Amino acid sequence: MDLFFHTLNNGIRLVHHRLPGVIAYCGLVIETGSRDEALSEQGMAHFIEHMLFKGTKKRKAYHILSRLEDVGGELNAYTTKEETAVFASFLKDQYERAIEIISDITFNSQLPEKEIEKEKAVVIEEINSYLDSPAELIFDEFEEQIFSGQPIGHNILGTIDSVKSFTHDSLARFVSGNYNTDQMVFCSVGEISNERILRLFRKHFEVIPRKEHDSGKDEPWIYRPSFLTRKKDTFQNHCIIGNVAYDLKDERRLGMFLLNNILGGQGLNSRLNLSLREKNGFAYNVESSYSPYCDTGAFSIYFGTDARNLKKSISISLSELNKLRTTKLGNIQLSKAKNQIKGYLARGYENRESLMLGLGKSLLVFNRIESQEEISKKIDDITSSQLMETANEIFAPDKLSTLIYK
Repeated sequence: MDLFFHTLNNGIRLVHHRLPGVIAYCGLVIETGSRDEALSEQGMAHFIEHMLFKGTKKRKAYHILSRLEDVGGELNAYTTKEETAVFASFLKDQYERAIEIISDITFNSQLPEKEIEKEKAVVIEEINSYLDSPAELIFDEFEEQIFSGQPIGHNILGTIDSVKSFTHDSLARFVSGNYNTDQMVFCSVGEISNERILRLFRKHFEVIPRKEHDSGKDEPWIYRPSFLTRKKDTFQNHCIIGNVAYDLKDERRLGMFLLNNILGGQGLNSRLNLSLREKNGFAYNVESSYSPYCDTGAFSIYFGTDARNLKKSISISLSELNKLRTTKLGNIQLSKAKNQIKGYLARGYENRESLMLGLGKSLLVFNRIESQEEISKKIDDITSSQLMETANEIFAPDKLSTLIYK
């Protein structure tokens, strides 16, 4: 990729990938998420993401929402456990409008009291909606279980009580303490020259005062496997089985992605889909997931099934894990698995919004961006023996935790 980089004196970094097209994409990725919250602040990073759209020094909420929509664009945001992103898609001749509005709502938000009270009701409804969806809720509860007592395990939305407690001052303190310029990357993909994107980047971000993050020490923590069952008023039983896994900077993570895809990834030919759904008809939803974070990770298998088939489904799932621990992939199987995941990566590159955000996150986390060719070479270098070693470490029965909704 032909990438352009620049770092302002305040620490905010820029990465731009010039690509032809009518539509362009840009955004600001900030290394602040729900794991940066104190216990009393649960849900605050996500709530602030909502509040960024509620008014700045020069715009009311309606004018923020209309700024890009009036010219056919879209402004959006998301919050994860480790990052907040504000981003836009727009016609390429509206680049300055997009960059300016992202800068304005990120650094000039007024967090108006009246809007805070209204948004509390909105977010509480979002929480209630989530509580009504056991197939979604179980993933967050599982991470709370395996990361017991750790901020990384907290629900991104927070609790109804924590959201009700938010005030203008508490939100402002969180922004002041966590929106650090040396933990921000502005990313762009679109038809604009390097010279012009740099000029606009400087114009709208250079005035922001430098603020560096405080690299505090995490307290030591030990993972302990556990088995929990929760009573839920649902037609199905829901089950998650999993373990802590490799972090973002661990070289074994690519092998873990490969194993996860073989087991229950996007493809309908995944082992869990074939064994639980296609062969036995035990489940409609079945998947596995691997989420790496900056200093840890989470792996899990999920399925929903009739109560009569719960034990059988668990047994089949554990059997599939055991096969990956005890039987090496043959050359043809390994080649197919590698080609499949390389295809997913290539398709992701074609989604320019995902590409733009991926560039920003890569620069934020690794301070560099690997090309498709570099990643493909690393995937090609993975051996069956390495995959078996990873499977034996992560899928070992005595290391697995289980959460069941009955």
